[in-house]
Amino acid sequence: MRVGIVGCGAIGTEISKAVDEDERMELVFLIDRHPEKVEALLHTLKKKPKFVRFSSEGFEELLPHIDLLVECASQSAVREFVLPALRAGKDVLILSVGALVDAELFEEVERSAKENGCRVFIPSGAIVGIDGLKSGHVRRIYHVRLRTRKPPLSFKGNKHVSFKELVEINEPKVLFRGSAKDAVQLFPENVNVAASLSLAGIGIEKTEVEIVADPSIDKNIHEVEVEGEFGRFVTVVENVPSPSNPKTSYLAALSAIATLKGIISNIKVGT
Repeated sequence: MRVGIVGCGAIGTEISKAVDEDERMELVFLIDRHPEKVEALLHTLKKKPKFVRFSSEGFEELLPHIDLLVECASQSAVREFVLPALRAGKDVLILSVGALVDAELFEEVERSAKENGCRVFIPSGAIVGIDGLKSGHVRRIYHVRLRTRKPPLSFKGNKHVSFKELVEINEPKVLFRGSAKDAVQLFPENVNVAASLSLAGIGIEKTEVEIVADPSIDKNIHEVEVEGEFGRFVTVVENVPSPSNPKTSYLAALSAIATLKGIISNIKVGT
């Protein structure tokens, strides 16, 4: 499988290395607006990609060379790169799933995939329980709740909270409580998991989210509670932050890699 990757941050770097090490895949191109990130990544790869770009200029000329596009850059990159790839009949794997909270964009992605006979893959990300939620949703789901707890450092740079105040707290502080739709818009760098839960279950309006800054922890903790006709389940994941980006859980990168390997495997395990 020939792969092109947009985004060379923490997750993009891990995915690129995984593709580079798997004989069943070929890394064809890398795209990132920051040349220094691309250069740092290239030094770690055994097989260099054929193409490197620092913008979307000439992007469509690269598409005939790949089978799958991996987006792990930003929500805006979904419109900029994913839609052209789908129109060219290429499968895509989307990491910035929060972008699909935009109903118009989601419909455009779905329509393009259907019209051009391609597939859209969305990894489970930094949570577990998506399989159970999808299975339960075959019948009726009563409610879905996500409680995310992260160290204050994880919220640095978010324009909706005062990081200066957060670093001084000595007990957990609730930063947000509401729908997944609002959570993803206000905390896009922290709760892509809310979007994934919503797409797999009862939607962004009904999925409940609570976001907490907790100075007593050093991991990103996601607690998911689901109730439906099937019964009830609760999952808790204590994620180790990515070594290069504390806002990102390491499991998110591993989930994307597992999804890639699943695409090319002959045996599929899980819902």
